[in-house]
Amino acid sequence: MRIFTASLATETNTFSPVPTDRAAFEAAFYAGPGQHPATPTLCSSPVLILRTIADAEGLEVIEGSSSWAEPAGLVKHETYEELRDEILDQLKAALPVDGVILGLHGAMVAQGYDDCEGDLLTRIRALVGRDVFVSAEFDPHSHLTPKRLEALDLAAAFLEFPHTDFFERGEHVVGLSLRAMRGEISPKMSVFDCQMIGIYPTSQEPMRSFVDRIRALEGEDDILSISVIHGFMAGDVPEMGTRILVVSDDAPEKGDALAQRLGEELYRLRGKTSMDILPIAPGLEKVSALIETARDKPVTIADVWDNPGGGCAGDGTHVLGALIENGFDSIGVATIWDPIAVQFAHAAGLGGRLEMRIGGKASALAGAPLDLYVEITHLSQEGWQSFRGSRVTLGRAATVRIVGTEIDIILISSRTQTYEPDIFSNMGIDFAAKRVLLIKSTNHFFAGFEPVSRAIVYLEAPSTYPTDPAKTDYRKMTRSIWPRVADPLGLGEP
Repeated sequence: MRIFTASLATETNTFSPVPTDRAAFEAAFYAGPGQHPATPTLCSSPVLILRTIADAEGLEVIEGSSSWAEPAGLVKHETYEELRDEILDQLKAALPVDGVILGLHGAMVAQGYDDCEGDLLTRIRALVGRDVFVSAEFDPHSHLTPKRLEALDLAAAFLEFPHTDFFERGEHVVGLSLRAMRGEISPKMSVFDCQMIGIYPTSQEPMRSFVDRIRALEGEDDILSISVIHGFMAGDVPEMGTRILVVSDDAPEKGDALAQRLGEELYRLRGKTSMDILPIAPGLEKVSALIETARDKPVTIADVWDNPGGGCAGDGTHVLGALIENGFDSIGVATIWDPIAVQFAHAAGLGGRLEMRIGGKASALAGAPLDLYVEITHLSQEGWQSFRGSRVTLGRAATVRIVGTEIDIILISSRTQTYEPDIFSNMGIDFAAKRVLLIKSTNHFFAGFEPVSRAIVYLEAPSTYPTDPAKTDYRKMTRSIWPRVADPLGLGEP
């Protein structure tokens, strides 16, 4: 069998002031045909999985381009079309093929394109016809649109949030796709619209048990796959919202019934799934109390909303400024996005001391810049961190220490959220010796930081992420969904 595979992915926060151009993709990840490295990115695992199993499965795999940009604002019109057309031209050159298996995100929005993935998939379907099997792996923080469902034969999303299972779910999609191409199964997709939007971390209840039940149902009674499409509340597009996707083996009635049952069950949990996110003042009081009771491990603070992984700039100063003002003096900070400060640090050199203005540059919501007297303690031309089996760039990076304290700040030039504790050790910081770790991430950090933290405290601070969908000024998302409407499905109080 001849299989074409490629990946095109980013997550677009349509409220973000940070635009996304070709350079943003190339700075984060870009690999031409056959050039994908041996480690996957979040959305490109099907490429490596197919490469790995090609000989054993008797496949001829044609690899197209793979690219990923850190989440940000709208993708430039020309950039999306260039990257899309690269893949389409590569597919044309590969024809005829028996299947197309893609790694996508599902929340990409470009200037003039509310549904980039739907546009790409529709064009792919037009090229290959109805007899070629087309499938894709998605991030759950995506928009499941009718255009995508019409073009696809099979889709599935990661189940875990944090997305620790992105490679496993890539294997899931590839395995089912190959079985379908061999005629062993006949996938049929069923979707239930939960008519809500929320935050659904699987690192805690009730989502932990909900996803465990989903996993147990897969492979039973003609059910091949189940996905929870969380939705992405920072994407102002018509189809934004939470959905259940069930793939059955030629049993659409069973799939429809199960999707509705699971969707209504999740709907009844609305408002009960998010982690406890505190305002800064009470949050820091909690941190102080935790530090006083024991200091065996650091307390990790998640600056939840100034999260580059949600498309924000990641240069917010609200939480760090409050920590400094309240006398906290043993802190590791990962990270502040500030290419200018990085440039100054490299110019000053290791051991250099200077007055440095840090953060607060991309938007008024980021807070005031911090004017600090710092010493340069670590420099890297290409900083990095892990995310499970993948490697994430920080770009040119530096670590600075506020003179007279034990406050170490990692400054980066390539925006990324914080995933794993090795971001600190890679940048010369002994994170275990700190009392507080301040990171910018909503929940993807959890798997890495939970084992090394005394506790995790989630804090909210102003940012360009729309944190309250009931009040967000959506222009294109006009559907009636919770929490904008109290009970859109009419099933009663949660």
